[in-house]
Amino acid sequence: MKYKHDNKTNSAIRRVLHPTKHFQKDKTSYVMNKICFLFLAIGLFCFKTYSQSATEKAILKILDNQTQFWNQGDLDNFVLDYWNNDSLMFIGSSGVVYGYENTIRRYKNTYSDTAKMGKLHFEVVHLQRLSSKYYFVVGKWFLNRSIGDINGHFSLLVRRIKGKWKIIADHSS
Repeated sequence: MKYKHDNKTNSAIRRVLHPTKHFQKDKTSYVMNKICFLFLAIGLFCFKTYSQSATEKAILKILDNQTQFWNQGDLDNFVLDYWNNDSLMFIGSSGVVYGYENTIRRYKNTYSDTAKMGKLHFEVVHLQRLSSKYYFVVGKWFLNRSIGDINGHFSLLVRRIKGKWKIIADHSS
């Protein structure tokens, strides 16, 4: 018994019964779809890889704020994003300094005027999430000064405390 089918149904049946015969017609669109999917996947991967999270932006904003305050000669505001606690740790060329007040005092003694401070620039080399509460930042610092330029590296341990990101340890050399 033969059934009468419309052309659309006959075409679909022929594709099921003879897929390789009809594959040749669709080969170009198949390849194009695969290429488009590949580019889309690469694009999404690159976007995810190179886009910054809101947290990473907030941490980088700390460094932007510090740069701005430093370049204005404002050390009191420069240290605002440090943890205001006796357990804050700053490690520099002269050793370890503990505490917020001691860290401010160290900065003010080392950079007592704008000639010594110069103009600050940071370059972040590495920003890594350690957990939901901790980030690790590695970078370079540069001071352009009339008395001679200096530069070095830094590493920061940043912690989320009471809803704000604070530097709890700074190793700058």
